[in-house]
Amino acid sequence: MAQDIVEEYNDRPTFTYSAKLDNEIRNNAIDKPKGYRVSWHHNPAVEKYHFGQLHPMKVWRLTLTKSLIMGYNMHHGMDLYSPPALTKEDIAAFHKEDYVDFLSVATPKNIVEMYPELAQPTGYSSSVYGVGDDCPIFDGLFEYCSYYSGASVDAARKLISGQSDVALNWTGGLHHAKKGEASGFCYINDIVLAILELLYHHPRVLYIDIDVHHGDGVEQAFWSTDRVFCVSFHKYDREVFFPGTGPLDSTGPMHPENPGRNHTINVPLNDGITDQDYAFLFDTVIGAVTRTYDPSVIVLQCGADSLGHDRLGCFNLNIKGHGHCVQFCTDYCTKYKKPLLVLGGGGYTPRNVARAWAHETSIAIGAADKIDSILPEDMPHREAFRKEGMTLFPNLGGWKTQNLNTRADIERIIRSVSEQLRYIRGAPSVQMNWIPREIDTWREEAEREHQARRMEKEEKMEDRDGAGGLIAQRSRRKELERTGLMAGNIGNMKTSEFMTGPTS
Repeated sequence: MAQDIVEEYNDRPTFTYSAKLDNEIRNNAIDKPKGYRVSWHHNPAVEKYHFGQLHPMKVWRLTLTKSLIMGYNMHHGMDLYSPPALTKEDIAAFHKEDYVDFLSVATPKNIVEMYPELAQPTGYSSSVYGVGDDCPIFDGLFEYCSYYSGASVDAARKLISGQSDVALNWTGGLHHAKKGEASGFCYINDIVLAILELLYHHPRVLYIDIDVHHGDGVEQAFWSTDRVFCVSFHKYDREVFFPGTGPLDSTGPMHPENPGRNHTINVPLNDGITDQDYAFLFDTVIGAVTRTYDPSVIVLQCGADSLGHDRLGCFNLNIKGHGHCVQFCTDYCTKYKKPLLVLGGGGYTPRNVARAWAHETSIAIGAADKIDSILPEDMPHREAFRKEGMTLFPNLGGWKTQNLNTRADIERIIRSVSEQLRYIRGAPSVQMNWIPREIDTWREEAEREHQARRMEKEEKMEDRDGAGGLIAQRSRRKELERTGLMAGNIGNMKTSEFMTGPTS
C-alpha cells in the first residue's frame, strides 16, 4: 500500500539559477583578460557592520556592488581572494599605537565610561581621537577596520608578488583617517598601509584620488617624500565643504630642501562639473604627471560621491564619466606593464555607488563592451536599483543645472600644474637594498615547519633503530652542526644577515 503512494525520486533540476548564470556567461562572453591578471579582494564579513540608521555611510553599498559584479558574472574574469583581517601590529605600521589600542577596545557600551565627555553632544568630531557624529563608535568597529584594511594590504602584496597586475578592493579607499585620529567616516587609512607595502618593492608610487572630497589623509602621510606623488581632484571650499583643504597652491612642503616639495597636485573644482570637463582635466593632468614622474605603480581611489545625485556630493558626473578615470589608468598600466591598485572610497547613494564600481570592474577586466546596460534579471537585490530604472547607466548628470567650472578655471588649473611640474627634476631614483620585512617572517615560518617535519621523521626512525643506533647518532651530529656548536658560528647567523652580510 505504501509503495503505491511513494513516488521514486526523479532527478529533475530543482533550481535553475546555475543554468541562468551559465547562460549569462555565454551571452556576455566573460573571460579573463589576455596579457594581464586582475584580482578582486573582498572579505564578505565586512558587509555586516552598520554606522547607524541616520549615518550617510551605508555598508549596504558593498553588498549591492558584489551583487552586480557577480550578477554580471564578472568574477569569472578575475582571481578572487577573501583576505584575512589585519592585526593591531599590522595597523600600527602607520597609525599610533594608543589610537589602535583605543579602536580595539572601544564599544558603544564602554565609550562613555572611558571618556565621560562623550556623554554630551560632540558634533561631527571630538578631541577623543576624532570620534563623534562623523565617526561613531559602533559594534564591531575594529573588526570592520581590520577587514577593509586587510583587503587593501592583501591586494598590494599580490601586486608585489606578481600574482596580479590589477588589484581591486571596493571595500577600501578610506582616505581621511589620520595617524592618530578618525576623520570623515574613516578610521584606519588602508590606502596609506597599502602604499607602505608597495614602497618596499616599488621606488615611486602615484596616488590618484577622484573622490569629491580632498584626499587629505594620504596627502598628509606622504607630504615630505618624493617617493609618493599625490594628485587629488575634489570640490574645494575652505569654509563650508569638508575637509576644507586642497587648494591649487598646496603643492607640498615649502622648504626647498624637502624632497616632497612639488610632489602634490591639488585640482580644486566647483559644483556641477560635467563628464567632458572632468575627463579633459584628468587626462591632461595625469598624462603630464606620468610623463614627468614615471611611476612604477599607480594607486587609484575611486570615491563615487563625485557622481551626480550623490547624497553628499555636488558634481554632475555620470557612471561612464567616472569610469573614464579607471579606463585611463588601466590602459596606461597595461601598456607600460605597471601594477594598478584600484580602491573604493566615498559614495552615499548606495545603488549608484554599486553601479559605478561594477562598471569600473568591467573596465579592469576588459569587458566593458560586453556588459549589457540592463541589469541581470536573476541578480540578488535587483529591486534596490528600481528608482533610476533597471539600467547600469542612469542619467545622473542633470542634478546640478549649472556647471560652475568655467573654461578660465580649467585653463588656470592646467597652467598651474604645468608650471609646477617644471620644478621636478625627473623621476627620483631609489636604491632598493633591503629585504621587505615579510620575507624574513615567511622564511622563518617555513624553516620552523621544515624542522618540525624533519624532527618528526627522525623520531620515527629512532623508534625503529633505537636511541643508540647509527641513525640516531648521525641525526644528533647534524643538529649540532646546524646550530654551530661543531661548525663555527654560521649556524647562528640570521636569515637577513645571510642575505645582506652580518651587522657590525
